[in-house]
Parts: sequence; C-alpha cells; structure tokens
Amino acid sequence: MNQLIAYVIDGHELRIRPAPLERQWMDDSDQRFAYRCLPLNIANTHGWEILCTAAFSAIWDGRRTNDAIRIKAEPGTPPPAVSHFGGGVLTFHIPCLFRTDPGVDLFVTGPINRPKDAIFALSGVIETDWSPYTFTMNWQFTRPNQRVHFEVDEPFCHLFPVKRGELENLHPAVRYLSENPELEREHKLWSQSRNTFNASLADPASKAAQDQWQKTYFRGKAPSGKPAPDGHRSRLRLRPFGTKRS
Repeated sequence: MNQLIAYVIDGHELRIRPAPLERQWMDDSDQRFAYRCLPLNIANTHGWEILCTAAFSAIWDGRRTNDAIRIKAEPGTPPPAVSHFGGGVLTFHIPCLFRTDPGVDLFVTGPINRPKDAIFALSGVIETDWSPYTFTMNWQFTRPNQRVHFEVDEPFCHLFPVKRGELENLHPAVRYLSENPELEREHKLWSQSRNTFNASLADPASKAAQDQWQKTYFRGKAPSGKPAPDGHRSRLRLRPFGTKRS
C-alpha cells in the first residue's frame, strides 16, 4: 500500500483535506457549465489541500524589502503567513514533515483552478522520501497596493505525490497525425461530429440542444464508440488523512 504521511510538529495545527470538486467560479458559470469539462474536474480533485488556520489580509507596497508586505491578522490570532524572502513574496510555513514512499516526490503548488486577484501561488517539488526539512508555500504578489484576503479554512496549498525520474525516463517525439491512421480516423470522426453537433444547437428541437454537450470523453468512449482502456475515471475519490494514536 502506498503511503503519504504528514508528521505534524508538536504544538502546531495542520488542516488538510482531499481537494474538493467545487469551485465558486464554476458554480457561477451559466448552468454550472464549467463542470462539464472532465479535465477540470479531475484536476480540481487531484491531490490534497492545506487550509488556513486563521483569517488575515496582506498588502505589498512594491518595494523588494522584507518590510514591504504588511500583514493584518484577526485580533488575537497569529497570521498564518509572513514576509520572509522579500520581493513581494508572501510565505506560509507548512507545520509538518511529509513522508512518501522511496523514489516518490511531493509536487506542491497553489490551489488548482482557484484564481486569486493580485497574487499568484508558486510551485515546488520536494524529495519527501528522505528530507528532514520543512518547506514553505510561497505566493508572489503580481501588483502593489492591492490588499488580498485569506479566510479561515481557505486553501493556500495543493499537493500530490509524483514518481521521481518519471519525466526524465520519457522519450518525447513529434509526429504527423497521418502516421497513426487509427488515431487520425478517430480524430476525424470527432471533428465531424463536433461540427454537426454545434450546428444542430441552433435548433431547439434537436437532440444536440437537448443534450447541450457531447459526453463521449466524459463517458470514456472514442468517437467510434470504442471504450477507453480500463482506468478511465470521471471522478477522483481520495482518502482523507487519518490519525493513528497509541
């Protein structure tokens, strides 16, 4: 059984959860249309989120020094983030050491598909199968004099394991589509059906108008009707972090 363990430093709190499917901007899309995009849905839930333990706001005045970010926390609560590196970088300390299986790293990034105005989450890859060092989650202000807010239980970090060396073992190549006749045939079927479907949307009585969107990829079927290989998923169901007490 593969493992991902978070060893919380004594005296600290870690709020972590499987990343949920829902996003406010997707809820607000017309008829929640954004949820029809399966790649978005899978990415949303592809890992775990670390949440803020307290609400705070921060503003950057544009200078490169450490004191250029002013942080305002709720009364009586320490802010979850600090200005440590300068350069308009807001830093969250992660209060635990993660452990992965041998040869497995941890990809750490900002909350996926959760845009935040005036600030951008930076990403990192950590060798968590051996490292005894904590790491930080950093956000870069994209413009000065714009206050940003983080709420209690708002995610500020998204993480998932990746196998070390997997990318370096790949042999990428460019080919013409005509060199793969079967793939080319499926693509042409899709392109033709897509054009026909889009043209039929103008007719309220058409099947396309009733269906509203084509579901072949969502259902794991090629345009010819051929099923996708075993392993196609329309939803991820990740386990929460459990606790083990002696």
